[in-house]
Amino acid sequence: MVLMPVEEALARITGDAAPVSRIEMVPLKAALGRVLAKDLLALRTHPPFTGSAMDGYALRAMDAAVAGATLRLIGESAAGHGFDGTVSPGEAVRIFTGAPLPQGADAIVIQEDAERPDRDHVHLKVAAVPGRHVRPEGADFSFGDAGLTAGRVMDPTAVTLAAAMNHPAVPVIGRPRVAVLATGDELRLPGESLALGQIIASNTFGIAAMAISAGADVIDLGIAEDRMEALNAALDSAVREGADVLVTIGGASVGDHDLVQKALVERGMALDFWRIAMRPGKPLMSGRLGGMRVLGLPGNPASSMVCAQLFLEPLVRSLAGLAPLDRMRKAFLGKELPKNDKRQDYLRAALSLASDGRLTATPFDRQDSSLMRIFADADCLLVRPPHAPAADVGEACSVLVLRP
Repeated sequence: MVLMPVEEALARITGDAAPVSRIEMVPLKAALGRVLAKDLLALRTHPPFTGSAMDGYALRAMDAAVAGATLRLIGESAAGHGFDGTVSPGEAVRIFTGAPLPQGADAIVIQEDAERPDRDHVHLKVAAVPGRHVRPEGADFSFGDAGLTAGRVMDPTAVTLAAAMNHPAVPVIGRPRVAVLATGDELRLPGESLALGQIIASNTFGIAAMAISAGADVIDLGIAEDRMEALNAALDSAVREGADVLVTIGGASVGDHDLVQKALVERGMALDFWRIAMRPGKPLMSGRLGGMRVLGLPGNPASSMVCAQLFLEPLVRSLAGLAPLDRMRKAFLGKELPKNDKRQDYLRAALSLASDGRLTATPFDRQDSSLMRIFADADCLLVRPPHAPAADVGEACSVLVLRP
């Protein structure tokens, strides 16, 4: 059988992935990182009044057209406490940053350019200029303006603007629902006792964490035994919970005890492919069960995590309305490598910064797909294309960065 190239598999998994149609209203405090589902219109004008950009004195510019004018002080305007009167010829009002500009005034002279000869007067050392240090009403936005457009990720600046526009809650694209199902008689949860031949189901937690970090809500379907009844019960739960994506871990091959693919096909899954030209992660399954996408990951921990990094993360981000993360970087080999075969390799490796500023990637000696401690220590996956020739220390390479 011809194995599918990684690039083609990724295109087939994510090519038609559009943001989910569900829209949620979330409090502004919970909106960080979410994606706007609709344009956000201003519910107020900002600034809501013409005000001062500096501490100083509000006056009529014509009364201080040249330096040296002395004006009579008639009051004070502070933030939240404006001056109620009108500035008439020869008068000025002490004003502070953010305070409303008094009626009649059209300029501000900052306090550094003024002095007080006595309590009731101010002497201006510079000429006043109409509009100087004045913030006009609506200078930022007006009521009804589209301040934020649909598709905008709510980063801190967007959250700030939404608050300024007077939105206590915002409409966002719903989080994709990712159902995670581990399969296998040998699996037990952390903390449970193990009999001979049993292991801890660690993959479930890593895959769920990756889905959450990519923007999903996770539906934990637990562990299904290698029985059709158990698998069908878990699949019933995924459908009932409205999962957008079903991620199965293990059992997707065609061995006597690999029943996941069989159970899904019998329920009507349209199988797209189930083997790709990569290592680790060759037995990757992709298909559709009604409106639910199915991604069958290998059972070995490193294999499932590599496949999730390559395929699940970009799929979830697309469904959440988020752009894919650019994790690829150029580096240089810290260790010589032999010629590669027909599969694309993803070698767990450590990154270091050389004295000349170059990024160096050194693959670990052991790359067995069951080893998770090495994966946890890895900074990147060193990508070796199919049929890559032997490479020496210092040669250029490509890496997929796992952590910043």
